[in-house]
Amino acid sequence: MREVRIRTLVGLFALAVVLSWAGARLWNALGTLPAVPVAAPVVLAGIAAVLAATALSLRSRLRAQRERRPGAKGVEPLMAARAVVFGQASALVAALVAGAYGGTGLYLFTTALDVAARRDQAVYAGLSVLAGAAVVAAAVFLQRVCRIPEDDDEPPAAAAA
Repeated sequence: MREVRIRTLVGLFALAVVLSWAGARLWNALGTLPAVPVAAPVVLAGIAAVLAATALSLRSRLRAQRERRPGAKGVEPLMAARAVVFGQASALVAALVAGAYGGTGLYLFTTALDVAARRDQAVYAGLSVLAGAAVVAAAVFLQRVCRIPEDDDEPPAAAAA
């Protein structure tokens, strides 16, 4: 299984920011801009907390398993693979969602901070971007925790075959 690269996540974020900013500008010109939900940063922060808790739990269990501590509860490989897939999917979606809220927040920040409702929407969008970054960080941490250590005994050519 390949790791999700930070470069890919940053590219998705940047693309979503540009598209969302342009969409917010167009939508505002045609009528009213949809509101940024108050729950968006809360939900993203919750996902980040779940990912971080999973990573910390797996890290301690894997460390105990590698050190062969008596009574250590092992980690099934399928469970670790599922955790990595969950983290990768969360990171990709969080990069897109944070970019979408970032573009909307950027538009609101540059055009309408004098209106109290728009200022609140810009704050919610900014908090959503921060919470999305926390999801990405927790997902990358989970991915690193579940990485299989390289075997030093095999030469690199034999491992690739």
